[in-house]
Amino acid sequence: MALAATAFVACSTQKQEKTSTVAEQLFERLDSLSKKGYMCGHEDATMYGVTWEWDADKCDIFATVGDYPAVMGFDLGGIEMGDAKNLDSVPFTRIHDEIVKHHKNGGVITISWHPRNPLTGGTAWDVDDTTVVKNILPGGTQHEKFKEWMKRVGDFLETLKSEEGQRVPVIFRPWHENNGSWFWWGQKLCSDEEFHGLWNMLQDYLNSRGLDNLLWSYSPNLDGNWDEARYMARYPGNDRVSLIGEDAYQWGTEEDFKKQLTADLDFVSAFAKKNGKLFAMTECGFKNMPDSTWWTRVLKPIMDKYEICYFLLWRNYKEEYFGPSPELPCAADFKKLYEAPNTLFLRDISEK
Repeated sequence: MALAATAFVACSTQKQEKTSTVAEQLFERLDSLSKKGYMCGHEDATMYGVTWEWDADKCDIFATVGDYPAVMGFDLGGIEMGDAKNLDSVPFTRIHDEIVKHHKNGGVITISWHPRNPLTGGTAWDVDDTTVVKNILPGGTQHEKFKEWMKRVGDFLETLKSEEGQRVPVIFRPWHENNGSWFWWGQKLCSDEEFHGLWNMLQDYLNSRGLDNLLWSYSPNLDGNWDEARYMARYPGNDRVSLIGEDAYQWGTEEDFKKQLTADLDFVSAFAKKNGKLFAMTECGFKNMPDSTWWTRVLKPIMDKYEICYFLLWRNYKEEYFGPSPELPCAADFKKLYEAPNTLFLRDISEK
């Protein structure tokens, strides 16, 4: 009897050791899906579009191709202030409900955060003061304020549960585009040491609350000239990152974009593979799409060269849009993108 009990304990321990967190399960799912192709994502996909706002279940990508994006992106900017709506005027109650719904339908969720400037009170783009990060780290003048901000983020993330009470898996993507200097946490606004302190402070706090459903993504901006030393200077570390991202928009010429993006993806995809990380185009697009064939002529041929798990188009809004819509000239080309065997939309990844 004692031997049998010992065997049972050993078996139970082995099972416990094999139990994976919600974030680890998401990692395995994304890794498996990336072998089949790359998922299409869209920021605020069901919130508003080129010609509409707030209609239930409406979506520009669905209206264009008859399917929803596999990945939906949402932003928490404003949650730190206790606001009812985020920086894009989306109610946090609506964000919560759309996240839970998309998860229930089999989709993948990614969340970014554009917090206001805790030192000046300005937006995330307020870069007039270079001591913001220094002042929110332990010992800084704004540390206690920022602790409250982190608590509000954690409070919201804790509400993301399925109808069965299980935590919704989330790709969490803070402090993005840090190699640029347009956010108060950017390259010229804080030292490498301060950036690491910022990353670790937020991650350690959310981990302390038991939020094991967050798959952490590190996503610098398009650079075109990465090397190991420069990239590692702000990289949080393999123990702190599960997904390597690239934010890449075409702001200049097509030739420059293709050259820079190819150089970046060559480096970042190799870096991710060497370090056992997922790899994604965490933001991308071409503002107001002046090129009706950009999807299949420019973007897709480059992405096809790499094992990317998803690409996220930024939001569609009346004055500024990055995705397709039926009334836009690019709609026909996006349908070709949709029909490609290696592009995955919601129906392609849903188990239903």
